[in-house]
Amino acid sequence: MVPSSKRIGHLVHAHVVKFGLNDDPFVVSALIEFYSIALDVETARMVFDNSPKKDVVMWTAMIDGYGKMGDVENARALFERMPERNAISWSAIMAAYSRVSDFKEVLCLFRRMQEVGTKPNESVLVSVLTACAHLGALTQGLWVHSYTKRCNLNLNPILATALVDMYSKCGCVESALSVFEGIPNKDSGAWNAIISGIAMSGDARKSLKLLNKMDIYGTRPTETTFIAVLTACTHAKLVKEGLKLFEEMGTLYGVEPELEHHACVVDLLARAGMLDEAEKFIEEKMGGLERVDANVWGALLGACRIYGNAEIGNRVWKKLVNMEVADCGTHVLSYNIYREAGWEMEAKRVRRLISEVGMKKKPGCSVIEVDGVVEEFLAGDLCHPQVQEICKMLNSLFKVVNLVEFDVV
Repeated sequence: MVPSSKRIGHLVHAHVVKFGLNDDPFVVSALIEFYSIALDVETARMVFDNSPKKDVVMWTAMIDGYGKMGDVENARALFERMPERNAISWSAIMAAYSRVSDFKEVLCLFRRMQEVGTKPNESVLVSVLTACAHLGALTQGLWVHSYTKRCNLNLNPILATALVDMYSKCGCVESALSVFEGIPNKDSGAWNAIISGIAMSGDARKSLKLLNKMDIYGTRPTETTFIAVLTACTHAKLVKEGLKLFEEMGTLYGVEPELEHHACVVDLLARAGMLDEAEKFIEEKMGGLERVDANVWGALLGACRIYGNAEIGNRVWKKLVNMEVADCGTHVLSYNIYREAGWEMEAKRVRRLISEVGMKKKPGCSVIEVDGVVEEFLAGDLCHPQVQEICKMLNSLFKVVNLVEFDVV
């Protein structure tokens, strides 16, 4: 929001108080929304608290304001205090959790919404489908798709795009294509969803064909489109095609490459084992350290581990240290590169740094849907109520492939 708009908003607020309109729920809701957009949630809360007549619209506006700030704790506290709720209120609290990537809680809220008998609107369904896409909760996603058909919502382009994304990320590419083909007016969002989905499945050539088809249909590709296709080329090791696409972004499609696209090219070259070319690309095309973030150098560092190139890995490690962005993951990567190359002195130095700073690597996490319930597992976590049965099953599988068994502590 530009400063002039803020000043006008403050003047309007002054006139609201002057003319005694600060007890009008419609006006107060608009003020709360204004301050939320201006990222002044404290003033928005003051307006909310000072209003003598709080209707469901005001409560929802305040919850949405907290949600925009990523403050799910205050948003949830207000939500639980609401005297009444409608579908928009549920949508606001789900969107708040979705913004902070707590997708499991989004599905929990949706189940609770169903239990109290509130009919979901399209915004709720989009939030649920987004959560299903990130968690791989296909069963829940299938239910939402069935619901949209029963309620004749399946032609809504935003909802249809969310369905395409959900099916793609859950590995149901044919279902994603079927939904995509049924969208009457396909915008760039729908095209990006299907191209990203195809790219995730590893079919890079089909992604390239869809990009051409998108152009033929007159829909202009966006920055997101090219990130998806370049990523597909990376995983399929289509170096020639990826580099050609990168060069054509600006000349043929009129989309200027951003940092993310350059990072995709670095990853493309690095994963193909072209480490010298990747390092040269960073230095020459990305302006050295000025435009490069830790993720770009990290991608090259990871490739150095895979291909056993300690010399480039050493240079990348020093750059990350100089940038003061080396995290636990890059420390561990560098340590392994040095150790596997026999550079014992350097390996010990990195190991000492890890100990001195007290770094701890975040545990890996996996999610699986069982009977419609999303189960989350962290590496080394034995708190699941069925951990004994799970470990027995894993040990029986390990015996088949001659792996070492483990015990439950």
